[in-house]
Amino acid sequence: MTTDRAGTLDRDKLFTARLHAARVRPYLATALFALHVVESRRVPTMGVDRYWRCYVSPVFVDRTPVEELAGVWVHEVSHLLRDHHGRSDRAAREHGLSGPGERLRMNIAADCEINDDVFGDGLARPAGVVEPGSLQLPEGQLMEDYLRQFRLGPRTQHLAWLDCGSGADGLDREWDLGPYGAHALSPQERDAVRFRVAEGITGRPGHVPQGWRRWAEQAFHPPQPWRELLGAALRSAVSAPGVGEDYTYGRPSRRSAGVPGVVLPALRRQPPRVCVIIDTSGSVSDAELGSALLEVAAISRAVGGRRDLVRVLPCDAAARAVGPLCRAQDIPLVGGGGTDLRAGFARALRDRPGPDVIVVLTDGQTPWPISRPPCRTVVGLFPRATRWDEDDPDYVPDSPPEWARVVGIGSAPVDR
Repeated sequence: MTTDRAGTLDRDKLFTARLHAARVRPYLATALFALHVVESRRVPTMGVDRYWRCYVSPVFVDRTPVEELAGVWVHEVSHLLRDHHGRSDRAAREHGLSGPGERLRMNIAADCEINDDVFGDGLARPAGVVEPGSLQLPEGQLMEDYLRQFRLGPRTQHLAWLDCGSGADGLDREWDLGPYGAHALSPQERDAVRFRVAEGITGRPGHVPQGWRRWAEQAFHPPQPWRELLGAALRSAVSAPGVGEDYTYGRPSRRSAGVPGVVLPALRRQPPRVCVIIDTSGSVSDAELGSALLEVAAISRAVGGRRDLVRVLPCDAAARAVGPLCRAQDIPLVGGGGTDLRAGFARALRDRPGPDVIVVLTDGQTPWPISRPPCRTVVGLFPRATRWDEDDPDYVPDSPPEWARVVGIGSAPVDR
């Protein structure tokens, strides 16, 4: 209900702004209209929770032009579509981050991921918006990348007011209605909204910014959990005491408490060196090569963003040049002939230092090495209803060897 009383939320103005946002970003319309508005005087501007409620300050709506409000609508729903709350929770668990300060840092990093290409083309840039350039950070990266590149300090002190809600950083707020409050979307309803938005983006890719195209591709093709897969591979490959470990003063040893005045270093396990062999033979489609690049990007994130630890080796019947990872989209996937990934294994093992893990992304139509390599191997198989050879109707390809961990690209891991 809309009234003229001071301090009452002007819903007409707010919903006019939402309609404008849906007109200029039609692929986000399903998500924009899935948000339930909750009036709140405790929110600085607008904020969301993970249950798709949007908390709105009446004062903020009164003082903000409709065109800028439309940009805020798109910004807030972007946090939910990109699962920033879930990703922030995972980052907090993996890196031992806690407290409101770290959650503010996650909110800033999430804003940088969204804001580098979301505005323009009919969508006004709201006042005070956080962009990577304002923090001297590069554009086009993910929240997890930005988290590693800045800390709270003089450059961020003007952002202390920033609060996009628990839907942006995962930290519950006092004003949140919680999982049992009214109008919460169920997990299935949230997934359905994301699917509809991703479907709309892939249907009109020429009208969508690169960040949203990347999101939609991953929504349809979630990468494998490479952090867990590579962690298991490293634990298997590194069995001798001290191997794969090093001392660091970045996190002092807990034994320092027993030696006053002395800071002792702690042991830190080093992330694995990974060589990714990508099958570029003629039987692998362009779409599957695109899926392979998504997996390479996920592998890079799994080793802490250490691109120097990831090498990429295109291979059909012959191994190509091993290249360091710069950006996944810049990897030259040359090939198109027959398939013999044994050449790729041989080339990967000649590197010094050698890889801790070899990851093979293939359709499986290849001979495999007879002997087990001296490192752990993970084989990602592109889905095939049947595997065949047009020159030999009785052809049955060799299955991946028993010493390899096999996962289906786009499906759950299969333990061997």
